[in-house]
Amino acid sequence: MSDFILSIDGTEAGARLALILALVSAVAHASFGALQKGRHDPWLSRGAIDACYGMMALPMALLLTPLPSAGLWWALAGAWGIHVVYKFLQAMAYSRGAYTVVYPVARGMGPLATVALAGIVFGESFSGGQWGGVALLSGGIMALAAVNLRGHPLGWRDMAPAIGLALLTGVMIALYTTYDAWGIRLADDPLTFLLWFFVVDGWTFPLIAAWRVRTQRSPASPLRPLLARGLLGALIAFLSFGAVMLATRLDKVGEAAALRETSVVFAGLIGWLVLGERVGPARAALMVVIALGAIAVEFA
Repeated sequence: MSDFILSIDGTEAGARLALILALVSAVAHASFGALQKGRHDPWLSRGAIDACYGMMALPMALLLTPLPSAGLWWALAGAWGIHVVYKFLQAMAYSRGAYTVVYPVARGMGPLATVALAGIVFGESFSGGQWGGVALLSGGIMALAAVNLRGHPLGWRDMAPAIGLALLTGVMIALYTTYDAWGIRLADDPLTFLLWFFVVDGWTFPLIAAWRVRTQRSPASPLRPLLARGLLGALIAFLSFGAVMLATRLDKVGEAAALRETSVVFAGLIGWLVLGERVGPARAALMVVIALGAIAVEFA
């Protein structure tokens, strides 16, 4: 697989595959966030997911890829630190606010900040039409959060701390997307960075979750459903994170990041078509705006 990825890097075929991978990541990510904010405490859910993907990645990393070089180990250490801060902020936001408000705020902040960072780090440039697409996409996502907040029993004042944490989470999304794109380009074999990242990243939150249960900061949960959530979340994480990272390896980081945030559209469609949730005209219109923004980012 790595040989194939490297063979089409920088080609038109690579750009097409990057588009597909970014959209696959968006579909996967639409269900990943809901797993962490389900009926289990978000700290415990995150701990279960991380433990599962760390244990699943270790044998694959040892069997399928070489050990990282010294420079790549340092890059992985930096990625670990950034992701720990990101997950702390995300769990704190989920603990304090409604998922339907917190999630769109965080994801709406991400594309604008990522495009700006990618321009600084990788020298990427966007046309005026593409910047308009990013503005449409991020604005539509933020407006979706405002619509969800308007219909929520908790008002703006009660939700303000969670929204502030969600904005900081969005900044960290941009930082880890840009940093990880640099890391995967640093590796000779893209799979080496991906698999060893999951190994390095997989031990921190299980320890935090265990500490929270022991100190009763989080209520204990039945083990079997929590493990089932962890296994499912791990598989989705492999698909979601792996796909978007390969997309950033093959094409522009900013474009991949923007397309991934169409996950809020897919989340709405899943809720409507699968779960029978009511979308309403305002949410439907905003989903169209977000989709148009993504189209402009890719094709303007």
